[in-house]
Amino acid sequence: MDKLIAELERLKLRERTLIVFFGDNGTAGGRAARATIGGRALSGAKGSMLEGGGLVPLIFNWPGVTPAGKTSRDMVDSSDFFPTFAALAGAKLPEKTLVDGRSLAPQFRGEKGQPRAWAFNQLARMWYVREAGWKLNEKGELFDMSEAPFAEKPVPTDSKEPAAIAARKRLQGVLKELNPAGGIVDTGDPSGRHAKNVVGKKSRKED
Repeated sequence: MDKLIAELERLKLRERTLIVFFGDNGTAGGRAARATIGGRALSGAKGSMLEGGGLVPLIFNWPGVTPAGKTSRDMVDSSDFFPTFAALAGAKLPEKTLVDGRSLAPQFRGEKGQPRAWAFNQLARMWYVREAGWKLNEKGELFDMSEAPFAEKPVPTDSKEPAAIAARKRLQGVLKELNPAGGIVDTGDPSGRHAKNVVGKKSRKED
C-alpha cells in the first residue's frame, strides 16, 4: 500500500484517487480467536453464519473528499460497489437491469446518502437477511443483534416483544421476495459448500 500511495503522489494523482480497502470474509482456524475488536472476540468465524464469518473490513480514503477518521454505521454490501463506482465516474447504470446495490458515493463524500435497510448473506444451503438490529435465517430463527458483533441473542418464536414481531415480519418479507430456496440446488457435497458447476455441465451437454 505504501508503494502504491508513493507512486500516486509521484504522479500527482493522489488527490484525485479514491482508495478502497476491502477484505475477505471472516477469519479461520486458530487465528479466529485473535481476530478481535477492541480486545473482544467476535461471534463465530469463517465458514459460520455468525458475524465473525460474514463481516469484512472496509476502509476508504480520498484526500480532500472523504472525512478522515470517521466510522460509518451504515449497512454495506459488496453489491454496492458497482453503483458507487458508476456514480463517481459519472456513468449511467443499465436502464433495464435491476441492480441490487446502493451507491455509497454520498458517504464517500461525508454526506448522509441512502444506505440499504438490509443485507443478504448466503453460504450454500444456509442464508440470512440482516438489519442493523435483527437477523433472520433460513430456519426462521430470529436473532437480536443489539450486541453484535460480539453476541447474537436468539429470540423465542413466541416472543411478544413488539419490536421482535415487527422485525420478523419485515425480514420474512425480504426472504419471500428474494426466494433463495428457489435457486439452483447445490449438489456439490453434503455440506453444500463445494458446489459442482451446474450451469457449466448443462452448457457442455448443449455443446
